[in-house]
Amino acid sequence: MTQDLLPVTRIPRTGLPAHAVVVGDPARAAAVAALLDGAEEVSYHREYRVFSGSWKGVPVVVASHGVGAPGAILLFQELADAGVRTFVRFGTAGAMKPGIGDGDLVIAEAAVRDDGVTHQLLPPEYPAVSAPEAVLALQRAARQAGAPHHRGVVWTRAAFQPGLLPLFSYAGAGLAAIEMELSALLVTASLRGLVAGGVLVIDGANADELVDEQATGGYDPHREVVAAGVERGAVVSLEALRLLAEAEAEGEQA
Repeated sequence: MTQDLLPVTRIPRTGLPAHAVVVGDPARAAAVAALLDGAEEVSYHREYRVFSGSWKGVPVVVASHGVGAPGAILLFQELADAGVRTFVRFGTAGAMKPGIGDGDLVIAEAAVRDDGVTHQLLPPEYPAVSAPEAVLALQRAARQAGAPHHRGVVWTRAAFQPGLLPLFSYAGAGLAAIEMELSALLVTASLRGLVAGGVLVIDGANADELVDEQATGGYDPHREVVAAGVERGAVVSLEALRLLAEAEAEGEQA
């Protein structure tokens, strides 16, 4: 019955696991879901493709949110309405400072709210911060996987392509990476008392001084080094959810 489905994403109002990995690409959602035991497709409407299954005994959701924060925040809100309480955003990003290589993971401690949607919901002074336990779980999972990784603040920016305005207004601020949706998730989680974090695979360099277009041929996220990083990042995301679920269970028993 349609009243049993949420209006935008068409996911069930009840019955979903409490832990979710959210990604941009519907095809990536399917690839991450393929790592689960008993994976089933729950729904597929617009860019919102949703699976459920389990990772090492922990029930999880894997869902896609498309490109850009205005659409992504609708998924985050409806997953929360459906009972999801812990989120890991697993995506791709451009490096913003030297020493962060293609295929490396960036674990977000916080995000710049340049996402094109949250400024319409809250004053700009409101922060977009990851839950500390999510940061630590992602870092532990990355270490266990032997994945090259970094921690830092990321820039969530609505525009993908540069325009007439200067792109690097945050040059010198020590940002680790730039992406398009994370701050919307972190704000949603803070407002609703949820746990959220993010891990991003570097698929290119965005800072001017890091880009060698003659050597690289320009932006190309479809290289083997990026694909290998995505494979590692999928495992890190799921394992971080398991660690968070384990810590929650121990806290309830204490």
